[in-house]
Amino acid sequence: MNFVNSCPFVNLCREMQKETVLVIGACGQLGTELTEALRGIYGENHVVASDVKKSDNDVFQTGPFEVLDILDKPKLQEILEQYKPTQVYHLAALLSATAEKMPEFAWKLNMDGLFHLLDAARDMGIVKKVYWPSSIAAFGPNTTRINTPQYGAMDPTTVYGISKLAGELYAQYYFNRWGVDTRSLRYPGLIGYKSAPGGGTTDYAVAIYHDALTTGKHHCFLKPGTVLPMLYMPDALKATLDIMHAPAEKVKIRTSYNLAGMSFGPEEITAAIQKHIPSFSSTYEPDYRQAIADSWPAVIDDSRAREDWGWKPDYDLDRMTADMLDNLRRMGFRIDS
Repeated sequence: MNFVNSCPFVNLCREMQKETVLVIGACGQLGTELTEALRGIYGENHVVASDVKKSDNDVFQTGPFEVLDILDKPKLQEILEQYKPTQVYHLAALLSATAEKMPEFAWKLNMDGLFHLLDAARDMGIVKKVYWPSSIAAFGPNTTRINTPQYGAMDPTTVYGISKLAGELYAQYYFNRWGVDTRSLRYPGLIGYKSAPGGGTTDYAVAIYHDALTTGKHHCFLKPGTVLPMLYMPDALKATLDIMHAPAEKVKIRTSYNLAGMSFGPEEITAAIQKHIPSFSSTYEPDYRQAIADSWPAVIDDSRAREDWGWKPDYDLDRMTADMLDNLRRMGFRIDS
């Protein structure tokens, strides 16, 4: 996808191609594809990728890469001074299920890392815009689960969700008090084919496609009927780039925007795959991640994103499934039995 041409603020996108961009946490699922998309807009040498360890993905073999632990504030400041990025995408975080195993470290990484960047944006005068993703994990059991509104009950039950809710409020605080141009989206589960599943509760919806093309069966850690909001990676990239390239006056929410693409349960994604691979099957054995999923919304109301800066997804479940299977086959995934 040509993200410059698809951007609703295409003229602004083209004007900004001379800028330098920093991606923190670039080697994760979202970061890998976002780095690739940004380099398509700004050029390889104008997008600095960074993470605690360099991935062997081809994306990171071209263009600058810096080893960065976001908890190392002096190193962050050094990189900002060296490259002078006007935009920073801060993606480094410990995800939901993984964070529950290391709650103290998850809080430190997720919150201190955000503070280090917000403080640098406030104090150094280099960074003009900060993107920091939130998540549906910021909601909780008392949140309205169907058509979850932009504003409503938010009582997260995981350390990941708690850190995301706190981060939303601090992002708004830095905007209101010091004028730091913070922008954020509450991502649902993200599904993509270019990287392996991470440590998220919704990552079964990535693994299931891999399993469909390798073993022909999937063992799901969620039970049937566990409907969760999901978003295909091309749509996630489009939304992220759109909000960052939108004129500041169109970004009217400085906590985080609700974002939606589709909602389904594991049995529905299984049925979608069976349209292409009839022999595919799933079994279900819920584990501790079931309780996390049960505390999250099922269907998201993202009308504010649609109204304020023109958000609209391109993919539904069937279109995503066909595209996922086609691209994974091209990458060499095949039934081995």
